[in-house]
Amino acid sequence: MELSIIYDKLRFEEKELYDKATNRGITTHLIDAKPISFSTEINQNNPIKGDIFLQRCLSHYRGLYITYCLEFLRHKVINNYDVNEICGNKLRTSLILAKSEIPSPKTYFTFSAESFKELTNKLGFPLVLKPLVGSWGRGVFPIRNEEMVNIIMEMREENDSAFSRIYYVQEMINRPPRDIRCIVTGDQIITAVYRYSAINEWRTNIARGGHTGLAPITKELEDIVIKASNAVGGGILGVDVMEDENKGFVIHEINSNVEFRGASQVSQVDIPNSMIEYVLKVFKK
Repeated sequence: MELSIIYDKLRFEEKELYDKATNRGITTHLIDAKPISFSTEINQNNPIKGDIFLQRCLSHYRGLYITYCLEFLRHKVINNYDVNEICGNKLRTSLILAKSEIPSPKTYFTFSAESFKELTNKLGFPLVLKPLVGSWGRGVFPIRNEEMVNIIMEMREENDSAFSRIYYVQEMINRPPRDIRCIVTGDQIITAVYRYSAINEWRTNIARGGHTGLAPITKELEDIVIKASNAVGGGILGVDVMEDENKGFVIHEINSNVEFRGASQVSQVDIPNSMIEYVLKVFKK
């Protein structure tokens, strides 16, 4: 087997995955996505070496469409295009979770500044506004009053982004100052960690200064996380869970390009090695 790990920024995770694969005797390549090119020729020479591909691009859309091109050439890619597309779009993720009857925060979508303001007036505060596409907690705002609503409207109206007129609003979950990041391969949680908010920060992202601690994998947690993973198509995923004081566990995000540096600091499991084991399993199917 020949494995190619596709990246556009070489991070801790890609280096660890490369080391674990080569230590197993797997011929492995680290491929920078930026110089890659494809064509519409179905019989074109493959621009990338490999029998199976692990797509790890930081840029969502770059990775998404490289995956699509590789699948056009009939290659196996982890994660596949559909999983990447669903997990990379919070609106699609929320609707699929709802359709699958998986507990998640109440979520609302509006398509203009006026309807956004009407919605917030109707629901009251606090609320949470998130971008449809994004990671590391970027663009996620707590909405605590009407003044914040007006500021967000002004910011969005000055932005010509394709998604700036789509408002993705969630209830604010009454939870401890932490969430649970579950790293999933196929139908198994390989590790779960608490992500604690930094001082003066309500978001739990490690990129925002948060820190981790080992979390127990209970039957209740495993059931909801694997159900959520299967609902979006499965693969190597990071499923983020909040502990609502009344509802219990709720899924608030699923990541198809999961980072694990913070989790590796406290986990008793060799996370990248478990991911490579899953790649081998998929290859042999």
